[in-house]
Amino acid sequence: MAETQKSSPVPGRGASINPPNRFEKLSYEPDPDQADADQSAPKTQYLRDTSKSIIAYNESPDIPFDASINPYRGCEHGCIYCYARPTHEFLGFSAGLDFETRILVKEDAPELLYQELSSRKWKPQILVMSGVTDPYQPIESRLQITRRCLQVLADFRNPVGIVTKNHLVTRDIDVLKRLAEFNAVAVNVSVTTLDSKLAHIMEPRTSPPERRLRAIEELASAGIPVGVMAAPIVPGLTDHEITSIIAAAARAGAREAGYVVLRLPYAVAGLFENWLSQHFPQRKKKILDHIRDLRDGKLNDPEFSSRMRGHGAYADQIRSMFILACKKAGIPSSRSSLSTEHFRRPPGDQPSLFE
Repeated sequence: MAETQKSSPVPGRGASINPPNRFEKLSYEPDPDQADADQSAPKTQYLRDTSKSIIAYNESPDIPFDASINPYRGCEHGCIYCYARPTHEFLGFSAGLDFETRILVKEDAPELLYQELSSRKWKPQILVMSGVTDPYQPIESRLQITRRCLQVLADFRNPVGIVTKNHLVTRDIDVLKRLAEFNAVAVNVSVTTLDSKLAHIMEPRTSPPERRLRAIEELASAGIPVGVMAAPIVPGLTDHEITSIIAAAARAGAREAGYVVLRLPYAVAGLFENWLSQHFPQRKKKILDHIRDLRDGKLNDPEFSSRMRGHGAYADQIRSMFILACKKAGIPSSRSSLSTEHFRRPPGDQPSLFE
């Protein structure tokens, strides 16, 4: 896939362009003479999301959960490789800068969650925060939507799995401990690299690697089941760090580990190529060739059976490195199971007459 367009890096952002939305016939073409001025420091906009439900379901056979909660759409973390970027196109935005500067906020998420769990139609099951974008992106420190959702889950004792790149998750240790009492929580901290300089340009508004490891340590010390996700592994750029990431996370207290190989769906491929041109022009061809080695010569493979891992000799090599790293670190390369047996509707909660 060819690059969508070339540009200069935008301070504090992963993407530096807004590629055309594949669903829109019209697109904005910036004046080349004004582009740098327009994008020098784009501010984040927060937009109200008026969704009437908060639990989303999927039928993907290679995703280990069926239901998730996403308090935010779009993500200010700005990870250049984020597979969720194309979801912004369904909202009329671009997968590029729009994804990390136009954040939709579900202010009513805790109330909606309470209503859905209160319904007699709800069958207790594991919910994941978030299945799409990070529930602990920067605005969460002020809005506390994720925290309030966790408080609802703790009241119902409904199990939840959390995936995040932000140390902010430790703010909610008090609520997570309530869930842990009933084997109803597991936190996975995503660590893509231990190189803080690389993390800064690849994931500009996430917590730096040392803070993520610190989050693992604090969660483990508090008795919260915590694991590490080496995700995504970027072939030719971060795959050599697999062993060191797993070892560092295990020392911090991670109980389990998982990994996902880089995916580049739709507009993400062009964005990633543009990013490589800006930051790693000498290594760009090697990195892209390694990705193609995993994907039958393509930059993306949407097949359920292989999209998370790739296939072929190179994919086998990454898998072997990961398994060996876990074995050396003494942690399992598998997910813990959470329990729904303690689910309850809080005292005083009355079912609707219409149910």
